[in-house]
Amino acid sequence: MIAIIDYEMGNLKSVEKAFAKMGYDARVTDRIQVVKDAKALVIPGVGAFPDAMDQLEKKGLIDAIRQDAVSGKPILGICLGMQVMFEKGFEGNEREGLGLLKGTIQRIPPGVKIPHMGWNQLSFHQSSSVLNGIENNTYAYFVHSYYADDVQKEDLVATTEYGIQIPAVVQRKNIIGLQFHPEKSSDKGLQMIKNYGELSEC
Repeated sequence: MIAIIDYEMGNLKSVEKAFAKMGYDARVTDRIQVVKDAKALVIPGVGAFPDAMDQLEKKGLIDAIRQDAVSGKPILGICLGMQVMFEKGFEGNEREGLGLLKGTIQRIPPGVKIPHMGWNQLSFHQSSSVLNGIENNTYAYFVHSYYADDVQKEDLVATTEYGIQIPAVVQRKNIIGLQFHPEKSSDKGLQMIKNYGELSEC
């Protein structure tokens, strides 16, 4: 079973339906024991970084996620869920993140329309199992105003161009982040969800 972490922010049902469509048992939950028992985790999310961390803290999920990360359990962050994986966010007030990846979350610089919303291309920098069967320059669907900065080169899997180079896929061992929404990214996005589901069976 894949646990989709419910911290009352984001597109929980659409993510759950996407995994179900690809044949995986994924359940929305905020119960710590269910999270611990799951074979893999998904942190979805739409909203603000500090609110997300406040909700995770309120539900007592931060330590459970960090322990699962250390144990080697696959963890996938989507959009805001990817952003909270980093060390700090600067959306409004400075706020500590989960610290699963090195880097900070900053506002996209002026010069382009904010939010970055719509289809944009992925430029691959290295291989990842989550991108199996996906071609370089594939389009994915983005909706965000903040991005991951100071990402470690070895963690950077794919980027997209939007005024600056924006990390779109990151990975450090069992920790995977997608800045875009795979559940809204047509067949290619569903393929990524299938790829992640296969990791939960390893």
